[in-house]
Amino acid sequence: MKNQYNKTITACFVGYIVQAVVNNFTPLLFLFFQKSYHIPLSQITLLVTFNFGIQLLVDLLSVGFIDKTGYRASMVFAHVLSAVGLVLLTVLPDILPTPFVGILIAVMIYAIGGGLLEVLVSPVMESCPSDNKEKAMSMLHSFYCWGHAGVVLISTVFFHVAGIENWKILAVIWALIPVENAVVFARVPIAPLIEDGESGLELKELFQMKVFWILLVMMICAGASEQAVSQWASTFAEKGLGISKTAGDLAGPMAFAILMGMSRLFYGKYGDRIHLERFMVCSSILCILSYLGISLFPIPLLSLIACAVCGLSVGIMWPGTFSRASAALPKGGTAMFALLALGGDIGCSGGPTLVGMISEAFGDNLKMGILAGVIFPVLLLMGIILCSKTE
Repeated sequence: MKNQYNKTITACFVGYIVQAVVNNFTPLLFLFFQKSYHIPLSQITLLVTFNFGIQLLVDLLSVGFIDKTGYRASMVFAHVLSAVGLVLLTVLPDILPTPFVGILIAVMIYAIGGGLLEVLVSPVMESCPSDNKEKAMSMLHSFYCWGHAGVVLISTVFFHVAGIENWKILAVIWALIPVENAVVFARVPIAPLIEDGESGLELKELFQMKVFWILLVMMICAGASEQAVSQWASTFAEKGLGISKTAGDLAGPMAFAILMGMSRLFYGKYGDRIHLERFMVCSSILCILSYLGISLFPIPLLSLIACAVCGLSVGIMWPGTFSRASAALPKGGTAMFALLALGGDIGCSGGPTLVGMISEAFGDNLKMGILAGVIFPVLLLMGIILCSKTE
């Protein structure tokens, strides 16, 4: 029984690589777009907000239609949209009167695909028969990290060797991954998330459960704890160490992503020997200490090391919260996964925003912004403790 789902599990892993591609490839081209298409930086930065905003909207709306259309059709559609968006990114800016509108349309299309993947991949993975679902979930989420690191590294090498002006070739190559995975998902077995004869919890029922609200706050804090440092790591490396943008990307976000992936891979391999709640508690404490280190260490190199340690500490938070939710609310269904994904995206958007606002208020002092962001791992730690008492 389990062996026939191995291809499904592998396709889920690739699904998170696809999401990493659509989220992290275009930002590498922002400065090139600004120069070649003469787009103001204010409009370029809007693309990140627009991408996350579309994904938030998809998270919210998906509650109403995924159960009706089915997981297979929705998963294939998500991959197709991801591929189409990447391909249109190479075409629309050159054929439309306003290049920025072309980029915006392409981002919107692949953001819908990325938002659907975020809602779909975890529950499809959760439905696959497994000896230890916590291990499988952690392993799954590690592939987003490997995808993120791979996109940065491969794209950086490609731009250096072939020239960034040939970025369209790379965009089409990246688009082949979701095309291939769409074909795979059209064929692999997909198990029902909830057993036959039973139905998932409705929104009203979820909202009446105290443990759901605790889990939702945990998910918001998981996303915020992760992105509040990740999104600012490159800037922190450039300013603190006085290194180039390329070196800053490699020393900051890429190091963060690799260590976050290693944390998830470690639990994915040895999770059957480790108590999930204790691992999340220890990770939250390490995250708090890393935030304090980033903010308070007087030597920039030590602060950058603390950034990398933060990646290690946040690895289990997102998949761990999903696993805790699946165990606490086994009938949560699509609605629960969609709302938790929504909470995670709110955190991913809100965490860096809070850090940026506080930093600006203190004269662009990024350390003060990160120090304020310590509230997120603190709240997450409280949520883990409360969740164990509520279950």
